[in-house]
Amino acid sequence: MKKGPLFYAKVLLFGEYGIIEDSMGLSVPYNFYQGVLKLPADRKSNVLAEDSNFHLRKYLDYIKELNSDESLNVKFDIDELLNDIDLGLYFDSSIPQGYGVGSSGALVAALYDRYALSKIDSKTKLTKENIQELKRIFGEMESHFHGKSSGIDPLICYLNIPLLIKSKTEIDLVGIPDMNEGKGAVFLIDSGMPGETEPMVNIFMEKCKHEGFRNMLKEQFVKYNDACIQSFVKGEFSTLFKDLKNLSSLVLDNFKPMIPTSFHNLWQNGIDSDDYYMKLCGSGGGGYILGFAEDFEKAEKSLGDHRLEVIYRF
Repeated sequence: MKKGPLFYAKVLLFGEYGIIEDSMGLSVPYNFYQGVLKLPADRKSNVLAEDSNFHLRKYLDYIKELNSDESLNVKFDIDELLNDIDLGLYFDSSIPQGYGVGSSGALVAALYDRYALSKIDSKTKLTKENIQELKRIFGEMESHFHGKSSGIDPLICYLNIPLLIKSKTEIDLVGIPDMNEGKGAVFLIDSGMPGETEPMVNIFMEKCKHEGFRNMLKEQFVKYNDACIQSFVKGEFSTLFKDLKNLSSLVLDNFKPMIPTSFHNLWQNGIDSDDYYMKLCGSGGGGYILGFAEDFEKAEKSLGDHRLEVIYRF
């Protein structure tokens, strides 16, 4: 069975929606989930493989359009891609769709890696210009799935290293403190339902038409979001949680449509008890919710029957 390299999920720890307004973002790989392009050993394949192959055939038309876009500065081997699709090419992925952990980003990264001609190799020394060029290409490639994409998700899936988004035009590779088996944790909470990116982004863009919402983003959201990133990167976790509480409250007050209704009280309980603080994971509307706790055991008890996945310990 012919198959390509693995591409992993990602988690945007900070910066959801704020990135659109040029605030900072911090994204990290999440290697628990992964996807890989495969060709079946024979023409028999399962239903999931056939469904993936069907969607890749539809995506091929979009890739053909990108190939004719002279401004994009990338060409794809359309003949090889078409031939592989005819042979049953599919994306074998454990990354849950609609959960904010990069399912489409991993697919885009895998397709670029295999079929882009004169690609920017992720294993070479990357310049800031290369990173920006990759982000631009990936943004166009992923727009097929979400209507509009920043390109950040495929970028981190492709590079598989933490990225610090300083602005729309400045992205740096960044080191984060090594994990250790402390009491604290960053974790994912399963909302039990997938979310859809495009409707959530549309709600956000509508909200941005109101001056009060725009002022909140510029004067409060960006301040707490950026402070959280700076504290996390430095490993200053006590400072982090002070700003996290404010950020969590701000999101609950201003991004309610993006938070599943069944989580509104749970979100508030975390703020009131200080047992944990919640954040959106990606665009929201379902999928995963991010949780932060200085004492993970206490958070586990408070969150009862909810399924938690630890992604970082400190």
